[in-house]
Amino acid sequence: MTMIEAVRSAMDVSMARDDDVVVFGEDVGYFGGVFRATQGLQAKYGRTRCFDTPISESGIVGTAIGMAAYGLKPCVEIQFADYMYPAYDQITQEAARIRYRSNGDFTCPIVLRMPTGGGIFGGQTHSQSPEALFTHVCGLKVIVPSNPVDAKGLLISAIEDPDPVIFLEPKRLYNGPFDGHHDRPVVPWSAHALGDVPDGHYTVPFGKAEIRRPGTDVTVIAYGTMVHVALAAAEETGIDAEVIDLRSLLPLDLDTIVESVSKTGRCVMVHEATLTSGFGAEVVALVQEHCFYHLEVPVIRVAGWDTPYPHAQEWDYFPGPLRVGKALQDIMKG
Repeated sequence: MTMIEAVRSAMDVSMARDDDVVVFGEDVGYFGGVFRATQGLQAKYGRTRCFDTPISESGIVGTAIGMAAYGLKPCVEIQFADYMYPAYDQITQEAARIRYRSNGDFTCPIVLRMPTGGGIFGGQTHSQSPEALFTHVCGLKVIVPSNPVDAKGLLISAIEDPDPVIFLEPKRLYNGPFDGHHDRPVVPWSAHALGDVPDGHYTVPFGKAEIRRPGTDVTVIAYGTMVHVALAAAEETGIDAEVIDLRSLLPLDLDTIVESVSKTGRCVMVHEATLTSGFGAEVVALVQEHCFYHLEVPVIRVAGWDTPYPHAQEWDYFPGPLRVGKALQDIMKG
């Protein structure tokens, strides 16, 4: 499966297992979503369980919150992560607070699916990576898969979770394989690296990172698209890098990070979002706090530019294997 097919399969499996699961958003019903992630779901489950909404993110999320408080399990698509800002008040002030404000009398089991990051030359308003805006909010969970197998298992876990989950789907990985060396999908996926996506129900737990490449020289921490870039950089430089795929930003698997950095003594943090106040800054602070006496050199961050997302220079904007490879070489020089 591609990631699109895996995401669709997760919703299909969940809707078949639980009549309370509903799917909606802009164009997700009849049209099947702008990326076709919900294609066929309305025909299979009807217009009361998979339906289109007005172009109003605040209204979409507000409706989902009301449904969740009533007992339903909405899996909502925000067409692009860039469009979530009108709904930010509903997400942070309502969805994230309901359990606490009601002393546990109400919960908010909603999933907000958002295509995130670059890869389609979408420019400033279709390419943002806003994960740090959500990891700062108590009461939310934030998930970013890097491959179809994880995408399906993590999304099923999100739909079954009793609290709100922000599910960020890297659209550069949507419609085909990506090996990290190029700015276009490359066919086929490595079956050895990813395996086949099971057809039925399975889950991938939150708060557990995955070591995609074991190594002893340096720890590279990444998530989403940047996992593949980090793997390519390690291969191209020949440096024995241990690549950690976080998968779950909130909750964060700190144990795996600490164990790896304590072993290697070096750490490179990679993400596509802008550098300043990015999620990587939080990870670097935790590494410094927990691994200070193991570090041989300062931690290096490799991230997007501190500018609005450029259209023409998309590949230069987010870290590629050259930029990540240079960071690996620099940190090994010490």
